[in-house]
Amino acid sequence: MSDTSPSGSPEQPDFDEMTRDIAEVPAVEVIVTVAVNLMSAAAVKLGLTEEGDKYKDLDEARKLVHALAGLLDASATEISSFHAAPLRDGLKSLQLAFREASLVPDEPGQGPGEKYTGPIYG
Repeated sequence: MSDTSPSGSPEQPDFDEMTRDIAEVPAVEVIVTVAVNLMSAAAVKLGLTEEGDKYKDLDEARKLVHALAGLLDASATEISSFHAAPLRDGLKSLQLAFREASLVPDEPGQGPGEKYTGPIYG
């Protein structure tokens, strides 16, 4: 068995193959996958995983939640409510968790992503 890719270099990825693979994935699936990845990363940075506070970083969590809210806002007309509803529920849960984790909570409407979702009260 060879350790080299079809291009002959073990370190050079086969971009043609990767392009063909991604070309077969529907846009909705790409959007949902990115949203789930943002949600997962935000949960880790909020300390909501088994490791708890080990990776907690509210500054990083704020950025991730804000990016998630922007993505969901921008793609709302592109993905069905079947996909959008659970993502919006997850976003709201993350926003509430952020509010609870903050020592000095943001004013309603000023929290991460709230410019896209409206104020979150918790």
